Amino acid sequence: MATPAPADGDLRMRQRLVRGEEAALRELYDRFAPLVHSLATRITDDTGAAEQVTLEVFARVWQDPAAHDPRDGTLRSWIAGLAQQEAVRRLRESGGAGPGNAGPGSAGDPGGVEAGIREASTAARADYILTSMPAPLRRALDLACRRKYDYRQVAAELGVTEEEARRRLRLGLQLLSTAGAPPERLS
Repeated sequence: MATPAPADGDLRMRQRLVRGEEAALRELYDRFAPLVHSLATRITDDTGAAEQVTLEVFARVWQDPAAHDPRDGTLRSWIAGLAQQEAVRRLRESGGAGPGNAGPGSAGDPGGVEAGIREASTAARADYILTSMPAPLRRALDLACRRKYDYRQVAAELGVTEEEARRRLRLGLQLLSTAGAPPERLS
């Protein structure tokens, strides 16, 4: 599957960062810090660690903005990948297991630490996918999952055809199913 061409805004932002414009870093931070912090909190289950991850991610962006290859995807996906990498690295170093920090995945269960990291990473990817998907898909999934609506009720609530409701639900679920797939390696 071909990667879509990056948005002009991403290309301009990357150019500004490569030129060393501090204003560009501030804009990028304002735009993506909540995403980075949310992903890091989800993985580490520690707001202090998430704050450190957020700082580290934007320090890496500032130190080497040319590391982002626009052909590989958007700035958002690159930054989210950096956040996941850094959060997992911190989690491994601390011997923690992420959310819960008990049972399988605790420091006393070395094999479980990796399982806990995979579980937290999958949850973080699912969160990222949900927040990135178009609002119509997200709304259809919300109605089906939280309110337990079937596709007919979703269609009625959204004012669309039943076929359109099924399409939105199917596409939303397909997108979410990729959260369990191993993440692509960022070099």
